[in-house]
Amino acid sequence: MTRFQRIALIAFVTVEILIFAGAIVRATGAGLGCPDWPFCYGCWVPPTSADQIDFSKLDIEKFRAKAARQGRDPATITPETLRAEFNPVATWTEYINRLTSIPVGISMIVLLVASFFQRRTSVIAAAIASFALVMVNAWLGRNVVFSGLKPGIITLHMALAILLQCALVFTAWRGTDSPWGMKIAGSRRVVFLAAALFALVVLEGIMGSQVREMTDTLARTHAGQPRAAWVTELEQSWVYLVHRSFSWFVLGFGLWFFREASVALGRAGWLEKGIAALVFCQMLLGVVLSQIGIIALAQVFHIGLSSLLVSGLCLWLLGGVRGAGERV
Repeated sequence: MTRFQRIALIAFVTVEILIFAGAIVRATGAGLGCPDWPFCYGCWVPPTSADQIDFSKLDIEKFRAKAARQGRDPATITPETLRAEFNPVATWTEYINRLTSIPVGISMIVLLVASFFQRRTSVIAAAIASFALVMVNAWLGRNVVFSGLKPGIITLHMALAILLQCALVFTAWRGTDSPWGMKIAGSRRVVFLAAALFALVVLEGIMGSQVREMTDTLARTHAGQPRAAWVTELEQSWVYLVHRSFSWFVLGFGLWFFREASVALGRAGWLEKGIAALVFCQMLLGVVLSQIGIIALAQVFHIGLSSLLVSGLCLWLLGGVRGAGERV
């Protein structure tokens, strides 16, 4: 592995950590733990109790404007209501999520500068695209706060993060004189299977994002109720029902891909085994969420592992397409 590839790998890991941190924020309902930006209750370092906040110095009009975007009556927002709504756990959960974005920004700047020394147009373009995606997502993150967790923006925020990971996978893969490729014996059908599985996982992820938006709404409208009861509400939506049933199709397709890849390559390697394990884990987590309840920890891993699955398939496709012509 070259030094540049290590830089790209570090950038990828920082993004993955940020995705998991964001998943924790969503699963715990801490998205508005810091209701203002870039400060948190008017402070650079958030308070641990309401007594540490000088509510008289907060820009109440900004909080009221946000309440209006959420569909709340702006007149109900006062220093007293803000004090009553303060939750130190949610505040620090969201603040730590913001802190995890700092290593992402630093690693992206280093990667962008290092890419120009590679003298490969595709690598430079991918590094520039990665940096641009980080900037756009940072802007979207700000709008997520100001919009009061508007569903469409949240989904786009997550989608761009996964797109960023794919760009980083390509950057790391291409950042060497001899990019990695797999020698695929016989038909190239396994490459098409991998591409189809990639598309199915993305489609399932889009539906999953819609379901997560529903759970965000349930977290607000069913506060205090058992999470197990949320499933009954979700079953009223066709998106949830299709998402739940479609996962069995993804599982079957994933097993088919694993079998064909094992034959084409002679035996399954760490990447094929990893992809199969991630597909199985996602299915298991889906069963937990649908049959036991919308457990926060299961939600976190369901969101985080989905990004790893897409990234793994992206890497396999890069290596598969390159090596498909090198018949054994």
